[in-house]
Amino acid sequence: MNEIFHAVFSTDGFVLGTLVPFLFVLTVVVFVHEMGHYLIGRWCGIGVKAFSIGFGPELFGFNDSHGTRWKLSAIPLGGYVKFVGDMNATSSQPSAEDMETLSDAEREVAFHTQPIWKRAATVVAGPLFNFLLTIAVFAVLFSVYGRPVLEPTVAEVRADSPAARAGIQPGDRFVSVDGSEIETFADVQRLVSGRAGDAITFTMLRDGKEVTVTATPELMEQEDALGNKVKVAVIGVANNTELGQPRLITYSPVGAVGAAVEETGHVIQRTGQFLQRFVAGREDKCQLGGPIKIAKMSGQAAKLGFEWLVQLVAFLSVGIGILNLLPIPPLDGGHLLFYGVEAVIRRPVSEWMMEMAYRVGLILVLGFMGFVFWNDLFGC
Repeated sequence: MNEIFHAVFSTDGFVLGTLVPFLFVLTVVVFVHEMGHYLIGRWCGIGVKAFSIGFGPELFGFNDSHGTRWKLSAIPLGGYVKFVGDMNATSSQPSAEDMETLSDAEREVAFHTQPIWKRAATVVAGPLFNFLLTIAVFAVLFSVYGRPVLEPTVAEVRADSPAARAGIQPGDRFVSVDGSEIETFADVQRLVSGRAGDAITFTMLRDGKEVTVTATPELMEQEDALGNKVKVAVIGVANNTELGQPRLITYSPVGAVGAAVEETGHVIQRTGQFLQRFVAGREDKCQLGGPIKIAKMSGQAAKLGFEWLVQLVAFLSVGIGILNLLPIPPLDGGHLLFYGVEAVIRRPVSEWMMEMAYRVGLILVLGFMGFVFWNDLFGC
């Protein structure tokens, strides 16, 4: 009995070692996303009926002075803000019959009776707050820990690697990658790691002169910081302490925010790049995981320390933000697509067209969820 208790409730067990870190990561990301919708919606004068973390039956909650029901629900895999006039948690367009059930006071603050700019601002606020969360996390980490960097100098070239075939030599220093200026070795890794199969132009400094070469990165299985096997595009060069001259960059609070904005931009760019290549069939499907993989990574990060768990929050927040901006109903991007069409044609999209789009979108979303669950359980 003691062994079972230890296996479940110790910091190495399932509850404290995996479930609690997973719920922490997911709850923070979902709460910030939905808080974005809530705050901007309230600022725009839209009434809010419910703010829920999780779906399904309510576990507990309370009503605030504005009549909003704040609640924690049984299925902790998301959340929603339900505005006045919403007929369900996806904020889909209500029918004429549904609108007739609202009182005059409710119609005045109903989501779907607001100007397009207010609806669009409220919808886009969710993903935007996800990006702001990532910026905040990076800013704090940079302020507290600084950022260790290495000089972008080549110490070793792997035999028969793309770099070797391109003529890159030990002692070369990276100047630019496809026109992007290089300051650290991490810049090279960032610009190469997601571009397997692409011909990339490298400008190298060799004996005081610039040399331009072209190399095509190849996928190589490596172990990430959490101990997982991942496939990363590489050209086959390595750095070391002697040539890398490791140093720690420290930041003032303002400088940390600037660096955090830049780093968040890089993460958004890499995530978007991955999704584009994934749709085109150029990325390993096992790189994309669902709740089970996130739970596993949360447990691994928690074992390394709280700062690692917070970093996972930052990266997951960007992923959630970008996924929600995809132009697929019932995601936020699907709503924004409808508002764009409405702005062009100067009238709301027809109920029939919207219903069909929501059905197709829901099938796509459920299919995606099924895919990542399959990956988690059986595919990889």
